[in-house]
Amino acid sequence: MAEDGRRAVEDDRGPGAAYQVFVVMENLLDKLNLLNYEEEILAKHNMRCLSRYYFVSSPYLVSNPGEQFYMFTIIAAWLINVAGRPFTQPQEYDEPNATVSNILAELRALGVKVDFPPSKLKSGSGEYVCLVLDQLADQALRKRGFSFKRPNYPTEGAEEEYVMEDDAELTLSKVEEELIEEADDDDDDENVIDLEALKLRTTHTETESSSKPNEILVSTVDVAEWNLEVERVLPQLKVTIRTDNKDWRIHLDQMHQHRDKINSSFREAKNYLDKLQEDIGKTLGKVSSREKYINNQLALQIQEYRIAQAQLREVKEEYQQASRRVTEKTRVLAEISEELEKVKQETEEKVSILADGAPVVKIKQSLTTLKQEIIQMDVRIGVIQHTLLQAKLKEKSNMTHDMHPTNIPEPAARPFS
Repeated sequence: MAEDGRRAVEDDRGPGAAYQVFVVMENLLDKLNLLNYEEEILAKHNMRCLSRYYFVSSPYLVSNPGEQFYMFTIIAAWLINVAGRPFTQPQEYDEPNATVSNILAELRALGVKVDFPPSKLKSGSGEYVCLVLDQLADQALRKRGFSFKRPNYPTEGAEEEYVMEDDAELTLSKVEEELIEEADDDDDDENVIDLEALKLRTTHTETESSSKPNEILVSTVDVAEWNLEVERVLPQLKVTIRTDNKDWRIHLDQMHQHRDKINSSFREAKNYLDKLQEDIGKTLGKVSSREKYINNQLALQIQEYRIAQAQLREVKEEYQQASRRVTEKTRVLAEISEELEKVKQETEEKVSILADGAPVVKIKQSLTTLKQEIIQMDVRIGVIQHTLLQAKLKEKSNMTHDMHPTNIPEPAARPFS
């Protein structure tokens, strides 16, 4: 359907729409030359000059989509910058979709209407690639102040009279060329025309024919001699014109020959095709009648089959619902099993701890150590209490002695300092 729509659009545009892209590409190349793209962009990237049909998509032209797309993005970025819009120079390994979207966004910002999808530009060639670059080149030329002037047509002078030459008439120069080619091809041919003499005779006859005769010309040559002279000169006057394969007459003859062959082949094939069509029609009629007979004979079975299908559909729905419930129950069972596994693991840890006697032994050892430490502390406390009691008694005796002195000691004599 898309192919039919595309053909319909091309038919509406006319038969020359397919070749309009060649004209757009030539105009684009002229505009790029005006912008001096060779020095500003090609020399910078070390690339060769573009041809007249570089961005044209045609089955008769050699294409390189990767190179063409990279060249398209570079030239488009350069034209956008020249047009006054800042645009980053794309790299070779950038995302193509993003690059194309950025170029179209800048094109819309410049006021150019875009009514085609971005995927048309990913191939790097075609009508839309040439159109985008042409619009950007126009914007760049307008930014630099360049404008195309109207052509000045020359004044029409007096029409010169000319003589229509017949296509079948051979000029003297063409005859000379053909004769020279025949002379080069056939070296053994002895009958060679003297071209200089032929020129002199031709010019002489032209001058004589240009001058008006003063009286009626009367032939004095004998008819027999004239015929002999004609027979003698006739082999030398034969001019063979070589066929040129580029001549349109040859192509026309070939077209007529092919058309005759096609018509003859079509006449032969038409009978077979008509017979084949008749056989196919009969077969289709038999098939349709047989189908109707089978449908009538199997109407009851078909009804039962439909009822069975409806029941099967209901059973499948119930099965799906049951499957969903089973899946939900399975999920709940998995959760419960996971919790039970955790409880079992904790219980086993506690049982292993209770069954193990190492903690009891450690407790007994700790109690024994604690008892020993208590005994040591008790001994230390008793020693400290005894020492404290002695200190208190000594202090009490000293206080008693101080309160009831028996001998007052004389003050000691201090040495003079």
